[in-house]
Amino acid sequence: MASLTLYTNPMSRGRIARWMLEEIGTSYDVVVMNYGPEMKTDAYRAINPMGKVPALKHGDAVVTECAAICAYLADAFPEARLAPPTDQRADYYRWLFFAAGPLEAAITNQSLGFVVPSERQGSVGYGSYDAVLNALEAHLAQREYIAGSSFSAADVYVGSHLMWGLQFGTIEKRGVFESYVDRLAPRAAHVRATELDDALISR
Repeated sequence: MASLTLYTNPMSRGRIARWMLEEIGTSYDVVVMNYGPEMKTDAYRAINPMGKVPALKHGDAVVTECAAICAYLADAFPEARLAPPTDQRADYYRWLFFAAGPLEAAITNQSLGFVVPSERQGSVGYGSYDAVLNALEAHLAQREYIAGSSFSAADVYVGSHLMWGLQFGTIEKRGVFESYVDRLAPRAAHVRATELDDALISR
């Protein structure tokens, strides 16, 4: 079996990839990258030209971007059952990439204090912060997990955004979001991943 190596920093989106790796339940190596010059070396840019983490090597394959890492690992390790059957993936793909696109953009702009003028909302992919949260809330109110009744890689990604957003105040507290996060947080893989990354921070 090809080896897995996660390039990460415990205070980064690499926590998402770590959670996903713990969910698939296979062994992997970790290379902790420090912020600053270490991420900008030629050696690391050969892995991720953006000079950012996380990045995942699986044998000779390299995957960056957390949503892509989650989707890739779900497909590469089908025995973990972290993706729905191929003919039932509409919600899985829709909301995985909704979080990677409209949700992240809306949260980032909101955090930076940038509000899209109402007359220009048609010019941005997410429209408005409220529109994004309302769409996600309406969807989650109807189901246990983002893609239906079963946990999937999309929950790792969407759930991570909501956990952080609720914790740091970049996503307004809504009962539907809090209930969803409360269902995800106790998962054994999430607990393990959190403990591993927190231990790196405390060194």
